[in-house]
Amino acid sequence: MYKLLGGDGKPYGSEIPGAFGGNSKLKIYGRLDCPSALSAIRRFPGSYERSRVFFADEKTALAAGYRPCGNCLREKYREYMESPERYRAKFGL
Repeated sequence: MYKLLGGDGKPYGSEIPGAFGGNSKLKIYGRLDCPSALSAIRRFPGSYERSRVFFADEKTALAAGYRPCGNCLREKYREYMESPERYRAKFGL
């Protein structure tokens, strides 16, 4: 069973792993292979993992109040920063 966050920000169990990872302190989500996240995990072993959360999809991450990562999701980040409301509206939020 995998522990994911729902759009309400509450954890739930899933038989399917998350498609996106995030940082609960920074409220950022990105790809599971994000270089920034992997670097933080290496630099701060045990510490970064406590803030690590997972989402089934991008819409759920946005609904939970997270924003795209500026490193691994650069184009989505730029679009989001230009107008968070317009970006969220693309997902019906």
